[in-house]
Amino acid sequence: MRKEPKYFPDFDRPAIRAVTAHLQNIGQLRQLLDASKPAVVIHCAAAGLKPSKPTWFEMAAFNVDLSLRLFEAICGPDDCHFILVSSGLAYKEQGRPLRESDPLDTLHPYGASKAGADLLLRAAAAEFGRRLTVVRPFSFTGRYDAPGRLFPTLLQCARDRRPMGLTAGWQIRDFCSVEDIAAGIVQAMDAPPQTDAAVFNLGSGRSTTVRELVTEVCESLGLEVELRFGECEACPFEPRHLVADIQKARRVLGWVPRVSIAYSVWRLARQAFPDLAVREPESSL
Repeated sequence: MRKEPKYFPDFDRPAIRAVTAHLQNIGQLRQLLDASKPAVVIHCAAAGLKPSKPTWFEMAAFNVDLSLRLFEAICGPDDCHFILVSSGLAYKEQGRPLRESDPLDTLHPYGASKAGADLLLRAAAAEFGRRLTVVRPFSFTGRYDAPGRLFPTLLQCARDRRPMGLTAGWQIRDFCSVEDIAAGIVQAMDAPPQTDAAVFNLGSGRSTTVRELVTEVCESLGLEVELRFGECEACPFEPRHLVADIQKARRVLGWVPRVSIAYSVWRLARQAFPDLAVREPESSL
């Protein structure tokens, strides 16, 4: 087995320490931030995409209200770079790769909640003169992807030797590896400050249908799964075309996706389904 690539060759940061805090308790948050005095806060907590989904209003409260609470907690005397991890689902569908300047407008529940936080935080950053960067990841997968989502379900069906029900699969998507998304967020930490909030799409930039992508991954990994396209209904308000234009991230951050989706799914299989025999694909795009 060949050595796995090192995804962050220049990522040399102090040790990371896990601390539990309640976003609802702004006093506790301020105490934590006052004690740690972070130079950067990356807000990537969100609700609404895992199978155990909250109610519509609980999701909106978490994704919007608590994002504002966290931003409010950093608005002290010390300068702090706030990075919001938004979503490509926040955009209004355009039928082409989406640019950062395209409008945010969707009825997709999760996308709408992320659009609300996105817009409000950019307004707050302008009002209070705080440094804000918004990254909008599109679809991604890899190690620790949540059970019930597309590729964990595919691997589980392969392990259990049962068919997999899917939608018709004609939605056009842009899937990226979780390693590449993480690398993009890290590179956004060190981006030069801008007058207004900086916004970056993170995705593969590749347009493909879900049907083509799933079939390609099965072939690359040697998965034997009966794919029943058309057996499931698509989610209401799901966009037909969701692909990122990543030219700005390439130009400003020097970021490019490097890891193939098949390799990311292979790494997920090793982590979540170690007893499943899968063929190791090429790692690079």
